[in-house]
Amino acid sequence: MKALKMTKNALDRLLLVSSLIILVVMVLVILYQVFARQILGTAPAWSEELSRLLFVWVSFFGIAYGFKEKLHIGVGLVVNMFPEKVQDIFDYLAKVLVIGFGIVLMYYGWQFTILTSSSTMPAIGWPSSVLYACMPITGVFVTLNGIELLFRKGMHQELDDVSEE
Repeated sequence: MKALKMTKNALDRLLLVSSLIILVVMVLVILYQVFARQILGTAPAWSEELSRLLFVWVSFFGIAYGFKEKLHIGVGLVVNMFPEKVQDIFDYLAKVLVIGFGIVLMYYGWQFTILTSSSTMPAIGWPSSVLYACMPITGVFVTLNGIELLFRKGMHQELDDVSEE
C-alpha cells in the first residue's frame, strides 16, 4: 500500500510540474508573440498555434488536478435537502461518474489521437495527434483521482462560513 501511495504521489507531482512547465512555456510564447507583433510588426505563425496547443494541454491537466484537489464546483442545493445516507449515495454516484468520465476520456481520446495522427498542424508541422494526446493522458489521471476519491469523504472542498465582523 505504501508503494501505491508513493507511486500516486509521484504521478500527482508529475502532473503538477508538467502543468506548470506548460503554463510557463505558454506565457513565454504569448509574450514573444505580442512582442513580435507590436515591435517587429509581424508575429510568427507558429506562435499562435503553439500557444493554442499548450493552452489545451494545460486546461486538460487542470481538469485532472481539479478532481485530485476537489476543486470542481458542486451545487448541493437539492442534495443537501436529503438525509445524510441519501447524500452519501449521491456522493458515491458522483465519484463513479468521475471514474466513468476518465475512462471515456481515455478510450475516445485515444481513438481520436490515432484518428488525427495522419494530419499535421500547418504552422508547426507536428502531427495533429499531439494536440489530442492530452485527452487519454488526462483520462488516466482523472480515473486514478476518481478511484482515490472513493476512499475519501466528500466530493468537494468544504468551505467554512466566514462571518463578517
